[in-house]
Amino acid sequence: MLALTACIPSESDGTPPILLFNGTGTSPNDVKAVEAILKERRLKYATTNSRQLNGMSESQLLAFHLMIVPGGNYISMGNSLTPTTTTNIHNAVQGGLNYLGICAGGLLAGNATCNNLNLTSGVRFGFYGEVNRGVHKAAVAIVNVGTPALEHYWEDGPQFTGWGEVVGKYPDGTPAIVEGTVGKGWVILCGVHPEAPENWRRGMNFTMPSSVANDYAGTLIDAALRGTRLPHY
Repeated sequence: MLALTACIPSESDGTPPILLFNGTGTSPNDVKAVEAILKERRLKYATTNSRQLNGMSESQLLAFHLMIVPGGNYISMGNSLTPTTTTNIHNAVQGGLNYLGICAGGLLAGNATCNNLNLTSGVRFGFYGEVNRGVHKAAVAIVNVGTPALEHYWEDGPQFTGWGEVVGKYPDGTPAIVEGTVGKGWVILCGVHPEAPENWRRGMNFTMPSSVANDYAGTLIDAALRGTRLPHY
């Protein structure tokens, strides 16, 4: 049975609007960070682990408005799911389930080198260039359209060249946040962690408080939930 967290009144059929994946390969700390944003926004959600998700049908997935897949190890995530499950998720998004992929959840959405969702019609994503320089954690300023750059916690996150409309860019100009339509579903992929709490930032140089980034995490979740197009390049 899915774990239901009550934050706002349920919908008429009792299904919350958001399904948060917390299965094999996800970072428990990132799951908690996403939950903190959902609770702050008073958004009702259910959590599902790999075994539970493997037991869900396409029609059961379509009872939700949004699926969130957080950070972690995308290979472990994908390989903890059956091919039938990833096909069901893919088809559910095509049928109108919205999707928010954060870091590993963004990689899993592409044509990744593991069992994947392939919401991108075959596009495979690489990592932000800092990985090639041996950097694995950093404060990264993301530039959005018409707003000052926002600093976000980044940890081995992807860049999304080749798919969607670019909402935010890394300092090297590659896409950090993208959005796009997949069938009837609305998909947002984010390579950084705007949901990261202050304690993730120890030993790093940030000039903005985590609350600013956390507010942006709420913006991404709201846009993904409602299918709202964010300003893009």
